[in-house]
Amino acid sequence: MSLMFPKWMNALPTLGAIASMGGVVTVIAGTWYWATPSFFEVGYQPTQPGTGFNHKIHAGKLGMDCRYCHSNVEKSPEANIPAVSTCYGCHGPNKVSPARSTATDEKTQFIRDAFDADESIEWRRVHKLPDYVRNFPHDVHLSAGVSCLSCHGQIMSMPVVHQAESLSMSFCLDCHRHPEQALVPKDKVTDLRWVAGELEARAAGQGTTNTDELTGMLWNAPPQACGACHQ
Repeated sequence: MSLMFPKWMNALPTLGAIASMGGVVTVIAGTWYWATPSFFEVGYQPTQPGTGFNHKIHAGKLGMDCRYCHSNVEKSPEANIPAVSTCYGCHGPNKVSPARSTATDEKTQFIRDAFDADESIEWRRVHKLPDYVRNFPHDVHLSAGVSCLSCHGQIMSMPVVHQAESLSMSFCLDCHRHPEQALVPKDKVTDLRWVAGELEARAAGQGTTNTDELTGMLWNAPPQACGACHQ
């Protein structure tokens, strides 16, 4: 009696199971990479009003301290966006210099227009945590010795601000588990050039600060329980 199906077809269920498992693994691996903040949030760079705010010029070339614009960062959970009056203090009509080019003054005209109209500049937020996460307490972290550089990257080199770190849960927990890798003296948290050099030297085992001493100055160990961020 002849066989209805050849013997090699007996392997089809096994091959189908292997292919299905491979497809499942591929979907999981792809989701693990592409559906995470490390992929779709790092590099986020929204278009800002007017000509935007060039941190490379203000913080880098001119050496302005972060706290000049983000004036509440040491006493508030929120790193406030500066009021138009803060920008106007440097870019008002009485500050327009004949030595500056007309093009430069035209770039900052939107600031004077907003001030004259008594309107806010609708800056677009770059760093935003999910709604299920409590706001990041900037005052607590700066007081502990966490530099702006650790979360925002080297802002002094950014003509247009972009998100440099994922700010994911694993990113935060890694820092909370090993705070000695990020902590710097409190008077250096906004000195981003110094911090960048110190962290690079520390990674090479040549740091100039005592990380054990910095960690010992914390009031409490950085929390790792869910309730610390999710309430």
